[in-house]
Amino acid sequence: MDSHGQYEQRVVWAVVGTGIGPLLLAATREGLVNVVFHATDPVRDRALGRLASRLGAEPVEAPASPLLTEAISQVEAYFAGERRAFDLPLDWSLISGFNRQILRELASGVPYGTVVGYGDLAGRVGRPGAAQAVGTAMGSNPLPVVVPCHRVVESGGGIGGFGGGLEAKRKLLALEGVLPEPLF
Repeated sequence: MDSHGQYEQRVVWAVVGTGIGPLLLAATREGLVNVVFHATDPVRDRALGRLASRLGAEPVEAPASPLLTEAISQVEAYFAGERRAFDLPLDWSLISGFNRQILRELASGVPYGTVVGYGDLAGRVGRPGAAQAVGTAMGSNPLPVVVPCHRVVESGGGIGGFGGGLEAKRKLLALEGVLPEPLF
């Protein structure tokens, strides 16, 4: 038991259905800490196991927690086309260094309905040659959708990669009006 209350780290989670499949949302006292795509039971259970080992606390299902209730509400409004920005406290403890710097810039500097190239984003944090490192940061984003890595694309017009799969990336960009609605 230490003065920082580490022994009390509480991790709560819930799954919300969306237009790109079920998303696992997990939060600590600090804020939303993890969003996981395709949160079927096996995916959810693996993600919760990783969170338990990374954060040192067994995640508890608690959709009624005030933070998760608000996060679920904002995610549902986003997928309904009624919300363009998330206003949630975020817990950045699952990511650090350059990756955290890039993701914070993405969260604050690339608004709904816009896209940015990997190299452009690297330039914004003073590392113009680090496009590949930006790709790595996007792949390790613990808060996809809320921290909008789907808005990062290739400078030549390619859609780029996406942890949730390219179909999910296309749907998110179509939702935001950047791409036409997929035909199939």
